[in-house]
Amino acid sequence: MTERQLSDDANTIAAALSGGAAVFPDLQPEVAARIERSMAASRSAGTHRAYASAWSRFETWCATTGHIPLPAHPATVAAYLVTAADTLTIDGTRAYAPPTLGKWIAAITDRHRATGHDSPCGHEMVRATLAGIRRDYASAGERPRNPRAPLLTSDITTIVDHARRSATGWASEVLERRDSALLLMGYTGAFRRGELVTLECRDVRRDRLDGAHVRIRKSKTDQDGSGTVKALPFTDRHESCPVCAWVRWLQIVAAFDAGGRVAVIRLLSRAVAFDSHICRGTLSVAEKRSPLFRSVRKNGNLSATPLSGAAVHATIRRRATHAGYDPDTVAQLGGHSLRAGFVTQAFRNGADAHAIMRQTEHTTPGMVEIYARENAPLIGNAVKDLGL
Repeated sequence: MTERQLSDDANTIAAALSGGAAVFPDLQPEVAARIERSMAASRSAGTHRAYASAWSRFETWCATTGHIPLPAHPATVAAYLVTAADTLTIDGTRAYAPPTLGKWIAAITDRHRATGHDSPCGHEMVRATLAGIRRDYASAGERPRNPRAPLLTSDITTIVDHARRSATGWASEVLERRDSALLLMGYTGAFRRGELVTLECRDVRRDRLDGAHVRIRKSKTDQDGSGTVKALPFTDRHESCPVCAWVRWLQIVAAFDAGGRVAVIRLLSRAVAFDSHICRGTLSVAEKRSPLFRSVRKNGNLSATPLSGAAVHATIRRRATHAGYDPDTVAQLGGHSLRAGFVTQAFRNGADAHAIMRQTEHTTPGMVEIYARENAPLIGNAVKDLGL
């Protein structure tokens, strides 16, 4: 979180602790401070950033148009929504999708409640305005979304193969090992990019029967950190084995943490050709709490901090571009392409929604079926049985 976001959070928390209709009790300073910390931790850092950004946007709009942002009148919020709904891009399409407007409403509601004010967003005027915007979008066939195109098994193997064949020099070999592990583990594990970048070395362990078990300590749908385990299987081909890719990258991480750049160069200079499975061999030992996926500098050095979600997005696009994918296709790819690809490929291979949910951790089959409708509309479709 930025300094400004932390300051904003502190102000809203302080207002909440001092506001309200009832007389606020006299608390010990340490108890009040503990309440503040708990309130600040009630949402993920990503949610804090999203709400802070959405609130800042609303404040700026109010300043420009002469409205009061806090407490805001329901008519102000309704005007804000219709202004956004009528905003068009250069090519004449709607700039903001209904889900985006919904997130803005959530941020406005959160800020009002946090500062002891009644939220204007529950007013019928606001609810009816948002419902009307959704109907307008639907009637016009304009529900702007930008879903990421899925990367299927053939795509993953093509991109990984090109990355390995084109690696020249020890620094590019380091980057190849990281990117191959990121792609193969991300795809087989149906990971969200936020789950990938928060993995630590301690979260992945080898299982002699399954392959690798990856513990997700916290995720988008598990904010309380109950945790879950995903299995990455041993595969027939070593080139596409996610466990082999993890082992190869773990060797780099362990070498760098132990001896820095010199140790990595020594490791790579002595490495044998990757022409068979290495997933059942001796595992390198890395610092348990060190980030698994990290930035790789141009000189081959690893950063001490985790890779960002934006870097995962950029990695997928960069590798697809290098593998020869056309610009239009690359523009549709992103961090979610691995997860979307897993679901799409699984449906095409005949898996049912509940089997897919075992790996994706979706909570309802309907959420998984969206991928089938968008990316595999002929799967399980009676249209194939018409006899034409």
